[in-house]
Amino acid sequence: MGTTNVVGIGVSPGRAVGPAVHLPDAVAEPPAGRRLPPGADRQAAVEQVARSAAAVRDELDAAALAAEGDAAALLHAAAAMAADPSLVADAQQRVLDEHLVPERAVWEAADTVSADLEALGGRMAERVRDVVDVRDRLVAHLTGQQAPGVPVRAEPYVLVAHDLAPALMATLDPQRVVAVVTAAGGPTSHTAILARSRGIPAVVAAPGVLDVPEGTLLLVDGAAGTVTRDPSDDAVRRVRALAGAARTFDGDGRTADGHRVELLANVGDPAEAQAAADSGAQGVGLFRTEFAFLDRTQAPDVDEQTTAYGRVLSAFTGRKVVVRTLDAGADKPLPFLHAAPEANPALGVRGLRVAQERPDVLEDQLTAIARAAAAHPGTTTWVMAPMVATVDETEQFVAACARHGLTTAGIMVEVPSAALLAGPMLAHARFASIGTNDLTQYTMAADRLLGAVAALSDAWQPAVLRLVEATALGGAAQARPVGVCGEAAADPALAVVLVGLGVTSLSMTPRALPDVAAVLGATDLATCRLLARRAADASSAADARAVVRAGLPVLDELGL
Repeated sequence: MGTTNVVGIGVSPGRAVGPAVHLPDAVAEPPAGRRLPPGADRQAAVEQVARSAAAVRDELDAAALAAEGDAAALLHAAAAMAADPSLVADAQQRVLDEHLVPERAVWEAADTVSADLEALGGRMAERVRDVVDVRDRLVAHLTGQQAPGVPVRAEPYVLVAHDLAPALMATLDPQRVVAVVTAAGGPTSHTAILARSRGIPAVVAAPGVLDVPEGTLLLVDGAAGTVTRDPSDDAVRRVRALAGAARTFDGDGRTADGHRVELLANVGDPAEAQAAADSGAQGVGLFRTEFAFLDRTQAPDVDEQTTAYGRVLSAFTGRKVVVRTLDAGADKPLPFLHAAPEANPALGVRGLRVAQERPDVLEDQLTAIARAAAAHPGTTTWVMAPMVATVDETEQFVAACARHGLTTAGIMVEVPSAALLAGPMLAHARFASIGTNDLTQYTMAADRLLGAVAALSDAWQPAVLRLVEATALGGAAQARPVGVCGEAAADPALAVVLVGLGVTSLSMTPRALPDVAAVLGATDLATCRLLARRAADASSAADARAVVRAGLPVLDELGL
Protein backbone atom coordinates (compact mmCIF):
# COMPACT_ATOMS: atom_id res chain seq x y z
CA MET A 1 0.00 0.00 0.00
CA GLY A 2 3.00 2.30 0.29
CA THR A 3 4.63 3.72 3.39
CA THR A 4 2.61 5.56 6.02
CA ASN A 5 5.32 7.98 7.03
CA VAL A 6 3.24 10.93 8.19
CA VAL A 7 0.90 10.55 11.14
CA GLY A 8 -1.24 13.32 12.55
CA ILE A 9 -4.74 13.69 13.97
CA GLY A 10 -7.62 12.67 11.69
CA VAL A 11 -10.25 15.39 11.94
CA SER A 12 -12.48 14.92 8.89
CA PRO A 13 -13.26 11.33 7.87
CA GLY A 14 -12.90 9.94 4.38
CA ARG A 15 -10.05 8.81 2.15
CA ALA A 16 -8.64 10.57 -0.88
CA VAL A 17 -5.70 10.25 -3.25
CA GLY A 18 -3.85 13.00 -5.10
CA PRO A 19 -0.47 14.62 -5.67
CA ALA A 20 0.87 16.82 -2.88
CA VAL A 21 0.66 20.54 -3.63
CA HIS A 22 2.16 22.91 -1.07
CA LEU A 23 0.46 26.18 -0.19
CA PRO A 24 2.66 29.00 -1.53
CA ASP A 25 4.81 30.94 0.90
CA ALA A 26 3.17 33.90 2.52
CA VAL A 27 3.62 37.38 1.09
CA ALA A 28 7.07 38.66 2.04
CA GLU A 29 7.31 41.29 4.75
CA PRO A 30 8.02 44.74 3.25
CA PRO A 31 11.41 46.01 4.50
CA ALA A 32 11.25 47.80 7.84
CA GLY A 33 11.55 51.55 7.66
CA ARG A 34 10.81 51.82 3.93
CA ARG A 35 9.49 55.35 3.48
CA LEU A 36 7.94 57.48 0.79
CA PRO A 37 10.46 59.56 -1.19
CA PRO A 38 10.73 63.25 -0.21
CA GLY A 39 7.94 65.31 -1.71
CA ALA A 40 5.73 62.28 -2.38
CA ASP A 41 1.97 62.79 -2.18
CA ARG A 42 1.19 61.32 1.22
CA GLN A 43 -2.54 61.91 0.80
CA ALA A 44 -2.52 59.79 -2.36
CA ALA A 45 -0.77 57.02 -0.43
CA VAL A 46 -3.40 57.27 2.32
CA GLU A 47 -6.16 56.91 -0.28
CA GLN A 48 -4.33 53.94 -1.79
CA VAL A 49 -4.63 52.11 1.56
CA ALA A 50 -8.38 52.78 1.66
CA ARG A 51 -8.86 51.64 -1.95
CA SER A 52 -6.93 48.41 -1.37
CA ALA A 53 -8.88 47.68 1.82
CA ALA A 54 -12.16 48.19 -0.04
CA ALA A 55 -11.00 45.97 -2.91
CA VAL A 56 -9.94 43.14 -0.59
CA ARG A 57 -13.19 43.47 1.37
CA ASP A 58 -15.22 43.24 -1.85
CA GLU A 59 -13.26 40.16 -3.01
CA LEU A 60 -13.90 38.38 0.30
CA ASP A 61 -17.57 39.40 0.39
CA ALA A 62 -18.00 38.10 -3.18
CA ALA A 63 -16.43 34.79 -2.15
CA ALA A 64 -18.74 34.70 0.92
CA LEU A 65 -21.82 35.11 -1.28
CA ALA A 66 -20.72 32.08 -3.29
CA ALA A 67 -20.15 30.03 -0.12
CA GLU A 68 -22.57 28.55 2.42
CA GLY A 69 -22.97 28.22 6.17
CA ASP A 70 -19.81 28.39 8.29
CA ALA A 71 -17.72 29.18 5.20
CA ALA A 72 -19.85 32.20 4.32
CA ALA A 73 -19.79 33.47 7.91
CA LEU A 74 -16.00 33.18 8.14
CA LEU A 75 -15.48 34.95 4.81
CA HIS A 76 -17.79 37.77 5.83
CA ALA A 77 -15.83 38.03 9.10
CA ALA A 78 -12.56 38.26 7.15
CA ALA A 79 -14.11 40.92 4.88
CA ALA A 80 -15.10 42.91 7.96
CA MET A 81 -11.51 42.61 9.19
CA ALA A 82 -10.26 44.01 5.86
CA ALA A 83 -12.51 47.02 6.29
CA ASP A 84 -11.81 47.34 10.03
CA PRO A 85 -11.63 51.11 10.62
CA SER A 86 -8.98 50.71 13.32
CA LEU A 87 -6.67 48.68 11.05
CA VAL A 88 -7.13 51.01 8.06
CA ALA A 89 -6.91 54.20 10.13
CA ASP A 90 -3.79 52.98 11.95
CA ALA A 91 -2.08 52.21 8.63
CA GLN A 92 -3.09 55.59 7.18
CA GLN A 93 -1.79 57.41 10.26
CA ARG A 94 1.57 55.67 9.86
CA VAL A 95 1.72 56.92 6.28
CA LEU A 96 1.03 60.49 7.41
CA ASP A 97 3.13 60.57 10.57
CA GLU A 98 6.07 58.29 9.68
CA HIS A 99 5.94 58.64 5.88
CA LEU A 100 5.90 54.82 5.60
CA VAL A 101 5.06 53.31 2.22
CA PRO A 102 1.47 51.95 2.30
CA GLU A 103 2.45 48.26 2.36
CA ARG A 104 4.81 48.74 5.31
CA ALA A 105 2.21 50.84 7.14
CA VAL A 106 -0.38 48.07 6.69
CA TRP A 107 2.08 45.45 7.91
CA GLU A 108 2.87 47.35 11.11
CA ALA A 109 -0.77 48.21 11.77
CA ALA A 110 -1.70 44.53 11.41
CA ASP A 111 1.07 43.58 13.87
CA THR A 112 -0.53 45.89 16.43
CA VAL A 113 -4.02 44.45 15.90
CA SER A 114 -2.62 40.90 16.12
CA ALA A 115 -0.83 41.64 19.39
CA ASP A 116 -4.04 43.08 20.87
CA LEU A 117 -6.02 39.96 19.87
CA GLU A 118 -3.29 37.62 21.20
CA ALA A 119 -3.48 39.42 24.54
CA LEU A 120 -7.24 38.78 24.74
CA GLY A 121 -6.62 35.04 24.33
CA GLY A 122 -9.23 32.37 23.63
CA ARG A 123 -11.26 32.65 20.46
CA MET A 124 -10.12 36.24 19.93
CA ALA A 125 -6.56 34.94 19.55
CA GLU A 126 -7.91 32.63 16.83
CA ARG A 127 -8.78 35.79 14.83
CA VAL A 128 -5.06 36.54 14.45
CA ARG A 129 -5.00 34.19 11.46
CA ASP A 130 -7.76 36.29 9.88
CA VAL A 131 -5.68 39.43 10.45
CA VAL A 132 -2.56 37.83 8.91
CA ASP A 133 -4.59 36.63 5.91
CA VAL A 134 -6.10 40.09 5.38
CA ARG A 135 -2.70 41.75 5.88
CA ASP A 136 -1.16 39.55 3.18
CA ARG A 137 -4.03 40.25 0.79
CA LEU A 138 -3.68 44.00 1.37
CA VAL A 139 0.09 43.97 0.87
CA ALA A 140 -0.29 41.88 -2.29
CA HIS A 141 -2.88 44.32 -3.64
CA LEU A 142 -0.74 47.34 -2.78
CA THR A 143 2.37 45.87 -4.41
CA GLY A 144 0.74 44.33 -7.48
CA GLN A 145 1.38 40.73 -6.41
CA GLN A 146 -0.97 37.79 -6.76
CA ALA A 147 -3.18 37.48 -3.69
CA PRO A 148 -2.28 34.60 -1.40
CA GLY A 149 -4.55 31.68 -2.00
CA VAL A 150 -5.05 28.12 -3.13
CA PRO A 151 -2.86 26.99 -6.04
CA VAL A 152 -4.56 26.28 -9.36
CA ARG A 153 -3.75 22.87 -10.88
CA ALA A 154 -5.13 20.90 -13.83
CA GLU A 155 -5.91 17.83 -11.69
CA PRO A 156 -7.38 17.42 -8.19
CA TYR A 157 -4.73 17.43 -5.44
CA VAL A 158 -3.94 17.16 -1.74
CA LEU A 159 -3.25 20.59 -0.22
CA VAL A 160 -0.29 20.60 2.17
CA ALA A 161 0.30 23.58 4.47
CA HIS A 162 1.63 24.64 7.85
CA ASP A 163 -1.88 25.88 8.66
CA LEU A 164 -4.79 27.42 6.78
CA ALA A 165 -6.51 30.73 7.50
CA PRO A 166 -10.28 30.28 7.95
CA ALA A 167 -10.94 32.55 4.96
CA LEU A 168 -8.76 30.30 2.80
CA MET A 169 -10.18 27.03 4.12
CA ALA A 170 -13.71 28.32 3.58
CA THR A 171 -13.10 28.86 -0.14
CA LEU A 172 -11.72 25.41 -0.96
CA ASP A 173 -13.47 23.60 -3.78
CA PRO A 174 -13.84 19.91 -2.76
CA GLN A 175 -13.72 18.97 -6.46
CA ARG A 176 -10.22 20.47 -6.78
CA VAL A 177 -8.78 19.99 -3.28
CA VAL A 178 -9.55 16.37 -2.42
CA ALA A 179 -7.86 16.40 1.02
CA VAL A 180 -6.00 18.74 3.37
CA VAL A 181 -2.97 17.96 5.55
CA THR A 182 -1.53 20.60 7.89
CA ALA A 183 1.48 20.62 10.17
CA ALA A 184 -0.32 22.68 12.83
CA GLY A 185 -3.86 22.82 14.20
CA GLY A 186 -5.97 20.59 16.40
CA PRO A 187 -9.24 18.63 16.34
CA THR A 188 -11.34 21.72 17.07
CA SER A 189 -9.43 24.26 14.99
CA HIS A 190 -11.17 26.15 12.18
CA THR A 191 -9.37 23.93 9.67
CA ALA A 192 -10.92 20.82 11.26
CA ILE A 193 -14.42 22.25 11.61
CA LEU A 194 -14.54 23.65 8.08
CA ALA A 195 -13.09 20.48 6.55
CA ARG A 196 -15.88 18.47 8.16
CA SER A 197 -18.58 20.93 7.07
CA ARG A 198 -17.28 20.81 3.48
CA GLY A 199 -16.77 17.05 3.40
CA ILE A 200 -13.02 17.26 2.74
CA PRO A 201 -10.88 14.53 4.38
CA ALA A 202 -8.32 16.23 6.62
CA VAL A 203 -5.38 15.43 8.89
CA VAL A 204 -3.90 18.10 11.18
CA ALA A 205 -0.94 18.28 13.61
CA ALA A 206 1.22 16.33 11.13
CA PRO A 207 4.54 18.25 11.11
CA GLY A 208 6.40 15.77 8.88
CA VAL A 209 4.13 16.57 5.94
CA LEU A 210 6.03 19.77 5.12
CA ASP A 211 9.02 17.61 4.08
CA VAL A 212 6.99 15.69 1.46
CA PRO A 213 8.18 16.78 -2.02
CA GLU A 214 5.69 18.57 -4.27
CA GLY A 215 3.93 16.13 -6.61
CA THR A 216 4.34 13.05 -4.38
CA LEU A 217 1.22 10.88 -4.60
CA LEU A 218 -0.50 10.82 -1.20
CA LEU A 219 -3.32 8.69 0.21
CA VAL A 220 -4.92 10.64 3.04
CA ASP A 221 -7.09 8.86 5.62
CA GLY A 222 -8.96 11.62 7.41
CA ALA A 223 -10.34 9.34 10.11
CA ALA A 224 -7.22 7.34 11.00
CA GLY A 225 -4.98 10.43 10.73
CA THR A 226 -2.49 8.80 8.36
CA VAL A 227 -0.83 10.04 5.16
CA THR A 228 0.64 7.31 2.93
CA ARG A 229 3.30 8.21 0.35
CA ASP A 230 3.26 6.47 -3.03
CA PRO A 231 0.36 4.10 -2.25
CA SER A 232 -0.03 0.89 -4.26
CA ASP A 233 -2.18 0.80 -7.40
CA ASP A 234 -4.68 -1.45 -5.58
CA ALA A 235 -5.03 0.99 -2.69
CA VAL A 236 -5.57 3.88 -5.11
CA ARG A 237 -8.22 1.93 -7.02
CA ARG A 238 -10.10 1.07 -3.79
CA VAL A 239 -10.11 4.69 -2.62
CA ARG A 240 -11.28 6.02 -5.98
CA ALA A 241 -14.02 3.39 -6.28
CA LEU A 242 -15.36 4.27 -2.83
CA ALA A 243 -15.13 8.02 -3.55
CA GLY A 244 -17.68 7.59 -6.31
CA ALA A 245 -20.25 5.96 -4.01
CA ALA A 246 -22.53 8.72 -2.73
CA ARG A 247 -24.43 8.01 0.51
CA THR A 248 -27.63 9.64 1.74
CA PHE A 249 -29.49 9.58 5.06
CA ASP A 250 -33.08 8.30 5.06
CA GLY A 251 -34.06 10.28 8.15
CA ASP A 252 -34.25 7.29 10.51
CA GLY A 253 -31.19 6.85 12.73
CA ARG A 254 -30.81 3.34 14.14
CA THR A 255 -28.33 0.57 14.87
CA ALA A 256 -28.29 -2.71 12.92
CA ASP A 257 -30.69 -4.29 15.45
CA GLY A 258 -33.13 -1.38 15.39
CA HIS A 259 -32.05 0.64 18.46
CA ARG A 260 -33.13 4.24 17.68
CA VAL A 261 -30.57 7.04 17.75
CA GLU A 262 -31.74 10.52 16.76
CA LEU A 263 -29.41 11.96 14.12
CA LEU A 264 -29.68 15.74 14.15
CA ALA A 265 -28.01 18.73 12.51
CA ASN A 266 -26.03 21.60 13.99
CA VAL A 267 -27.18 24.98 12.61
CA GLY A 268 -25.33 28.25 13.16
CA ASP A 269 -27.40 30.63 11.04
CA PRO A 270 -30.96 30.71 9.61
CA ALA A 271 -29.45 30.57 6.11
CA GLU A 272 -28.27 27.02 6.86
CA ALA A 273 -31.61 25.73 8.10
CA GLN A 274 -33.22 24.64 4.83
CA ALA A 275 -30.13 22.74 3.64
CA ALA A 276 -29.97 20.99 7.03
CA ALA A 277 -33.66 20.07 6.77
CA ASP A 278 -33.16 18.76 3.23
CA SER A 279 -30.27 16.55 4.40
CA GLY A 280 -32.73 14.30 6.21
CA ALA A 281 -31.74 15.46 9.71
CA GLN A 282 -34.33 14.37 12.27
CA GLY A 283 -34.19 17.85 13.74
CA VAL A 284 -31.67 20.39 15.03
CA GLY A 285 -29.66 19.29 18.04
CA LEU A 286 -27.79 22.58 18.33
CA PHE A 287 -29.12 25.89 17.03
CA ARG A 288 -26.38 28.41 17.84
CA THR A 289 -27.94 31.85 18.38
CA GLU A 290 -24.71 33.88 18.42
CA PHE A 291 -25.24 34.93 14.77
CA ALA A 292 -27.89 37.44 15.92
CA PHE A 293 -25.47 39.15 18.32
CA LEU A 294 -22.15 39.28 16.45
CA ASP A 295 -20.65 42.57 15.25
CA ARG A 296 -23.27 44.57 17.17
CA THR A 297 -22.85 47.54 19.45
CA GLN A 298 -26.15 46.69 21.14
CA ALA A 299 -28.17 43.52 21.55
CA PRO A 300 -30.83 42.77 18.91
CA ASP A 301 -34.34 43.55 20.13
CA VAL A 302 -36.96 40.89 20.83
CA ASP A 303 -38.76 41.35 17.50
CA GLU A 304 -35.58 40.91 15.47
CA GLN A 305 -34.63 37.79 17.41
CA THR A 306 -38.14 36.34 17.11
CA THR A 307 -38.07 36.68 13.32
CA ALA A 308 -34.58 35.15 13.02
CA TYR A 309 -35.35 32.16 15.26
CA GLY A 310 -38.64 31.62 13.46
CA ARG A 311 -36.83 31.08 10.16
CA VAL A 312 -35.10 28.01 11.59
CA LEU A 313 -38.21 26.66 13.32
CA SER A 314 -40.24 26.97 10.11
CA ALA A 315 -37.73 24.81 8.19
CA PHE A 316 -38.24 21.96 10.70
CA THR A 317 -42.01 21.67 10.96
CA GLY A 318 -42.83 18.25 12.37
CA ARG A 319 -39.34 17.93 13.84
CA LYS A 320 -37.40 19.12 16.90
CA VAL A 321 -35.16 22.19 17.24
CA VAL A 322 -32.91 22.60 20.28
CA VAL A 323 -32.11 26.31 20.71
CA ARG A 324 -28.99 27.17 22.69
CA THR A 325 -29.09 30.51 24.45
CA LEU A 326 -26.27 32.97 23.83
CA ASP A 327 -22.84 31.40 24.25
CA ALA A 328 -20.68 34.49 24.64
CA GLY A 329 -18.38 35.99 27.19
CA ALA A 330 -14.75 36.72 27.79
CA ASP A 331 -13.37 34.50 25.03
CA LYS A 332 -16.10 35.58 22.58
CA PRO A 333 -16.56 39.19 23.70
CA LEU A 334 -19.51 41.15 22.42
CA PRO A 335 -19.24 44.96 22.59
CA PHE A 336 -22.62 45.48 24.26
CA LEU A 337 -21.79 43.13 27.12
CA HIS A 338 -18.87 45.34 28.25
CA ALA A 339 -17.11 42.38 29.85
CA ALA A 340 -13.88 43.40 31.56
CA PRO A 341 -10.74 41.73 30.19
CA GLU A 342 -9.91 38.51 32.03
CA ALA A 343 -6.55 36.87 32.64
CA ASN A 344 -7.95 33.41 31.89
CA PRO A 345 -11.01 33.91 29.68
CA ALA A 346 -11.81 30.23 29.09
CA LEU A 347 -12.46 29.99 32.84
CA GLY A 348 -14.27 33.31 33.10
CA VAL A 349 -17.70 34.84 32.61
CA ARG A 350 -19.03 32.99 29.58
CA GLY A 351 -22.17 31.18 28.53
CA LEU A 352 -24.92 31.20 31.15
CA ARG A 353 -22.64 33.08 33.55
CA VAL A 354 -23.17 36.25 31.46
CA ALA A 355 -26.81 36.23 32.59
CA GLN A 356 -25.72 36.89 36.17
CA GLU A 357 -24.34 40.26 35.07
CA ARG A 358 -26.83 40.96 32.28
CA PRO A 359 -30.12 39.17 33.08
CA ASP A 360 -31.91 41.37 30.53
CA VAL A 361 -30.04 39.71 27.65
CA LEU A 362 -31.24 36.23 28.68
CA GLU A 363 -34.78 37.46 29.44
CA ASP A 364 -35.11 39.08 26.01
CA GLN A 365 -33.77 35.96 24.34
CA LEU A 366 -36.18 33.64 26.17
CA THR A 367 -39.06 35.99 25.29
CA ALA A 368 -38.07 35.83 21.61
CA ILE A 369 -37.63 32.04 21.62
CA ALA A 370 -41.04 31.61 23.30
CA ARG A 371 -42.73 33.89 20.73
CA ALA A 372 -41.06 32.10 17.82
CA ALA A 373 -42.12 28.73 19.29
CA ALA A 374 -45.72 29.94 19.69
CA ALA A 375 -45.73 31.12 16.07
CA HIS A 376 -44.52 27.70 14.86
CA PRO A 377 -46.54 25.17 16.88
CA GLY A 378 -45.76 22.42 14.37
CA THR A 379 -42.11 22.44 15.47
CA THR A 380 -41.05 21.00 18.83
CA THR A 381 -38.89 23.68 20.49
CA TRP A 382 -36.43 22.82 23.23
CA VAL A 383 -34.07 25.31 24.93
CA MET A 384 -30.69 24.75 26.59
CA ALA A 385 -28.09 26.88 28.32
CA PRO A 386 -24.31 26.70 27.74
CA MET A 387 -21.62 26.41 30.43
CA VAL A 388 -23.83 25.14 33.25
CA ALA A 389 -21.65 24.06 36.18
CA THR A 390 -23.92 23.62 39.23
CA VAL A 391 -27.30 22.25 40.27
CA ASP A 392 -28.34 25.76 41.38
CA GLU A 393 -27.63 27.18 37.93
CA THR A 394 -29.70 24.38 36.41
CA GLU A 395 -32.66 25.11 38.69
CA GLN A 396 -32.49 28.84 37.96
CA PHE A 397 -32.36 28.37 34.19
CA VAL A 398 -35.22 25.85 34.16
CA ALA A 399 -37.31 28.26 36.27
CA ALA A 400 -36.52 31.17 33.92
CA CYS A 401 -37.64 29.08 30.93
CA ALA A 402 -40.81 28.03 32.75
CA ARG A 403 -41.73 31.69 33.35
CA HIS A 404 -41.72 32.10 29.57
CA GLY A 405 -43.76 28.96 28.95
CA LEU A 406 -40.73 27.03 27.67
CA THR A 407 -41.30 23.70 29.37
CA THR A 408 -38.51 21.62 27.82
CA ALA A 409 -35.38 23.24 29.24
CA GLY A 410 -32.02 21.51 29.24
CA ILE A 411 -28.33 22.02 29.94
CA MET A 412 -25.09 21.82 28.02
CA VAL A 413 -22.55 19.50 29.64
CA GLU A 414 -19.24 21.20 28.88
CA VAL A 415 -17.44 21.20 32.22
CA PRO A 416 -16.57 18.10 34.27
CA SER A 417 -18.74 19.21 37.21
CA ALA A 418 -21.84 18.96 35.01
CA ALA A 419 -20.91 15.45 33.86
CA LEU A 420 -20.27 14.29 37.43
CA LEU A 421 -23.52 15.87 38.69
CA ALA A 422 -25.64 14.92 35.68
CA GLY A 423 -28.09 12.95 37.85
CA PRO A 424 -28.91 15.77 40.28
CA MET A 425 -28.95 18.33 37.45
CA LEU A 426 -31.30 16.20 35.34
CA ALA A 427 -33.67 15.95 38.28
CA HIS A 428 -34.49 19.53 37.23
CA ALA A 429 -33.54 19.79 33.55
CA ARG A 430 -35.46 17.81 30.93
CA PHE A 431 -32.41 16.83 28.87
CA ALA A 432 -28.65 17.27 28.53
CA SER A 433 -26.47 17.84 25.49
CA ILE A 434 -22.74 17.22 25.70
CA GLY A 435 -20.45 19.74 24.01
CA THR A 436 -17.41 17.54 23.46
CA ASN A 437 -15.11 20.36 22.29
CA ASP A 438 -15.27 22.23 25.59
CA LEU A 439 -15.67 19.11 27.73
CA THR A 440 -12.38 17.87 26.26
CA GLN A 441 -10.72 21.26 26.80
CA TYR A 442 -11.69 21.44 30.45
CA THR A 443 -11.08 17.76 31.23
CA MET A 444 -7.60 17.70 29.69
CA ALA A 445 -6.63 21.28 30.70
CA ALA A 446 -5.70 21.83 27.05
CA ASP A 447 -6.67 24.98 25.14
CA ARG A 448 -8.73 23.72 22.21
CA LEU A 449 -7.18 26.35 19.92
CA LEU A 450 -3.54 25.69 20.79
CA GLY A 451 -1.67 23.44 18.36
CA ALA A 452 1.01 22.57 20.92
CA VAL A 453 -1.54 20.58 22.96
CA ALA A 454 -3.55 19.27 20.00
CA ALA A 455 -2.88 15.63 20.96
CA LEU A 456 -4.63 16.25 24.30
CA SER A 457 -7.55 18.09 22.66
CA ASP A 458 -9.05 14.86 21.40
CA ALA A 459 -12.52 13.58 22.30
CA TRP A 460 -11.14 10.01 22.08
CA GLN A 461 -9.32 10.66 25.37
CA PRO A 462 -10.53 7.91 27.76
CA ALA A 463 -11.10 10.47 30.53
CA VAL A 464 -13.50 12.37 28.26
CA LEU A 465 -15.30 9.15 27.29
CA ARG A 466 -15.76 8.27 30.96
CA LEU A 467 -17.35 11.67 31.60
CA VAL A 468 -19.68 11.09 28.64
CA GLU A 469 -20.59 7.76 30.25
CA ALA A 470 -21.18 9.43 33.63
CA THR A 471 -23.52 11.95 31.97
CA ALA A 472 -25.44 9.19 30.18
CA LEU A 473 -25.79 7.24 33.43
CA GLY A 474 -27.10 10.36 35.16
CA GLY A 475 -29.61 10.78 32.34
CA ALA A 476 -30.72 7.15 32.53
CA ALA A 477 -31.22 7.44 36.31
CA GLN A 478 -33.67 10.30 35.72
CA ALA A 479 -35.11 8.88 32.46
CA ARG A 480 -33.82 11.95 30.61
CA PRO A 481 -32.29 11.94 27.12
CA VAL A 482 -28.60 12.79 26.74
CA GLY A 483 -27.26 13.91 23.36
CA VAL A 484 -23.90 14.93 21.95
CA CYS A 485 -23.70 18.07 19.83
CA GLY A 486 -19.92 18.55 19.76
CA GLU A 487 -17.64 17.80 16.80
CA ALA A 488 -17.17 14.23 18.10
CA ALA A 489 -20.66 13.30 16.88
CA ALA A 490 -19.51 13.72 13.25
CA ASP A 491 -16.84 10.98 13.56
CA PRO A 492 -18.57 7.72 12.49
CA ALA A 493 -16.29 5.50 14.63
CA LEU A 494 -16.67 7.72 17.69
CA ALA A 495 -20.45 7.89 17.10
CA VAL A 496 -20.55 4.10 17.69
CA VAL A 497 -18.73 4.62 21.00
CA LEU A 498 -21.03 7.43 22.10
CA VAL A 499 -24.12 5.31 21.44
CA GLY A 500 -22.49 2.43 23.33
CA LEU A 501 -21.91 4.75 26.30
CA GLY A 502 -25.64 5.52 26.44
CA VAL A 503 -26.01 8.67 24.35
CA THR A 504 -29.49 8.91 22.78
CA SER A 505 -28.93 11.49 20.02
CA LEU A 506 -26.06 12.82 17.92
CA SER A 507 -26.02 16.29 16.34
CA MET A 508 -23.47 17.17 13.67
CA THR A 509 -22.67 19.05 10.49
CA PRO A 510 -25.31 17.86 7.97
CA ARG A 511 -22.61 16.49 5.65
CA ALA A 512 -21.66 13.87 8.24
CA LEU A 513 -25.18 12.41 8.61
CA PRO A 514 -24.98 9.76 5.83
CA ASP A 515 -21.63 8.37 7.02
CA VAL A 516 -22.64 8.24 10.68
CA ALA A 517 -25.98 6.67 9.78
CA ALA A 518 -24.30 4.04 7.58
CA VAL A 519 -21.83 2.95 10.26
CA LEU A 520 -24.45 2.83 13.02
CA GLY A 521 -26.82 0.97 10.70
CA ALA A 522 -24.19 -1.73 10.20
CA THR A 523 -23.40 -2.13 13.93
CA ASP A 524 -25.65 -3.70 16.57
CA LEU A 525 -26.09 -2.19 20.03
CA ALA A 526 -24.14 -4.97 21.76
CA THR A 527 -21.11 -4.20 19.57
CA CYS A 528 -21.49 -0.46 20.27
CA ARG A 529 -21.42 -1.22 24.00
CA LEU A 530 -18.47 -3.60 23.74
CA LEU A 531 -16.38 -1.13 21.74
CA ALA A 532 -17.39 1.74 24.05
CA ARG A 533 -16.12 -0.23 27.04
CA ARG A 534 -12.82 -0.98 25.29
CA ALA A 535 -12.39 2.69 24.35
CA ALA A 536 -13.19 4.02 27.83
CA ASP A 537 -10.79 1.45 29.35
CA ALA A 538 -7.96 2.25 26.89
CA SER A 539 -4.78 3.91 28.11
CA SER A 540 -4.70 6.70 25.52
CA ALA A 541 -6.74 8.43 22.82
CA ALA A 542 -4.66 6.69 20.13
CA ASP A 543 -5.28 3.27 21.68
CA ALA A 544 -9.01 3.99 22.06
CA ARG A 545 -9.30 5.01 18.41
CA ALA A 546 -7.26 2.00 17.24
CA VAL A 547 -9.20 -0.61 19.21
CA VAL A 548 -12.54 0.73 17.98
CA ARG A 549 -11.47 0.97 14.35
CA ALA A 550 -10.15 -2.59 14.54
CA GLY A 551 -13.59 -3.72 15.70
CA LEU A 552 -15.47 -1.93 12.89
CA PRO A 553 -14.60 -3.56 9.54
CA VAL A 554 -17.47 -1.55 8.01
CA LEU A 555 -15.23 1.52 8.13
CA ASP A 556 -12.90 -0.05 5.59
CA GLU A 557 -15.80 -1.17 3.42
CA LEU A 558 -17.19 2.38 3.34
CA GLY A 559 -13.81 4.09 2.93
CA LEU A 560 -14.07 5.80 6.31
